Amino acid sequence: MIQKLNSVNSLSGTVTLPGDKSISHRYAMLAAIAEGESVIRHFAASHDCHSTLHCLSALGVDVRETDDTITIKGCGLRGLCAPANPLDAENSGTTIRLLSGILAGHDFICSITGDASLSGRPMGRIIQPLRLMGAEIEARERDLPPLVIRGGGLKKIRYSLPVASAQVKSCILLAGLYATGTTAVEEIIPTRDHTEIALREFGAEIRISGSWIEVDPEPRLRARRLTVPGDLSGAAFFIAAAAMIPGSELIIPCVSLNGRRRELLNYLDRAGMDILVENETAEAGELRGDLRVRYNPAFPGQRMPDIRGAETAALIDEIPVLAVLGAQAAEGLEISDAGELRAKESDRISAVAASLRAMGAGVTEKPDGLIIHSGRKLRGADIVTHGDHRIAMAFAVAGLVAEGETRIHDSECVNVSFPGFWEMLKTVAG
Repeated sequence: MIQKLNSVNSLSGTVTLPGDKSISHRYAMLAAIAEGESVIRHFAASHDCHSTLHCLSALGVDVRETDDTITIKGCGLRGLCAPANPLDAENSGTTIRLLSGILAGHDFICSITGDASLSGRPMGRIIQPLRLMGAEIEARERDLPPLVIRGGGLKKIRYSLPVASAQVKSCILLAGLYATGTTAVEEIIPTRDHTEIALREFGAEIRISGSWIEVDPEPRLRARRLTVPGDLSGAAFFIAAAAMIPGSELIIPCVSLNGRRRELLNYLDRAGMDILVENETAEAGELRGDLRVRYNPAFPGQRMPDIRGAETAALIDEIPVLAVLGAQAAEGLEISDAGELRAKESDRISAVAASLRAMGAGVTEKPDGLIIHSGRKLRGADIVTHGDHRIAMAFAVAGLVAEGETRIHDSECVNVSFPGFWEMLKTVAG
């Protein structure tokens, strides 16, 4: 499907976001191995999170869905059953990586695979630590899925992450629930801590000392009633659009304001954007609040702060749309230490560079990032998304300020994370 966009005069209204994808995955997995019936409201409508639910159902978990509320009857820590067929994570890297940590703790053989895109994404980063813990794992050449996991009998490890990755950290912590002693993970560069927060909420013992995170084995996890906040990564596209289009003002209610995710708002504030946080509260360890975003005429005349190091890790999902913003800033933007983007749903560094060039922007591609040269007026173009939801949404935003028509190919890929994105964009664009 092709979505066609043209420039708009302004954006206004209220943006309704889907539930946070990262939090939804974790709540569902922990509810499945808890005792009792958990109720999760505003669960993410994304295809990725429903891939997790389908996998849990195949493992014997009772999962019921009513509108945006999920009810999960937990099986207990070791109560999952061997599936009759290979588990299918579809396009969800979070599903395959986090669930592999739980499967490694169960005493059965299980295969987990995904679609063509996911099957091309190396899994060595989780295979290595899980093997150190005692799991037997087979994969295709270059550690590609499908993974065949023979779990059970895990031992504790102390493991220093070779790369900043919340998914790898989470996989090890979840496997640590089944180990013979306390498992510890060291992250030199902090990553999103939704797993640590959710583990505490469900009753696990988590300790943080400096850069080390420890989890005790054999917790008795308890069912919970939880509400998932809105996805800040989804909000990023609307924030960026409002920042570029004169006269825009948007309200984005009940957004996740997790400290590690909030770096996006801190960065945008430093870049000169007008964002106000209102009605901030905490629930189940996760901060949330409302955002009011207004166009600031001073923004386009500034250089966006360069993104590198720990900041890159914190902003990794938002890099494509931040690159679009950089193309409209008077003095451009440089992004470094983002090599991780080459192993996402697409090679996002190359995809962003190619799309920006197609729209007339000046871009230099680096092995680990991009140099986006001083702002030029974008022109409409055909955007090849490679089936990547974040490329599609980032360049939808670009299409709202470009001269002429922009055509987003394979636009249905946005359903991976934000079903209803196109309708929401049309609503606020009038």
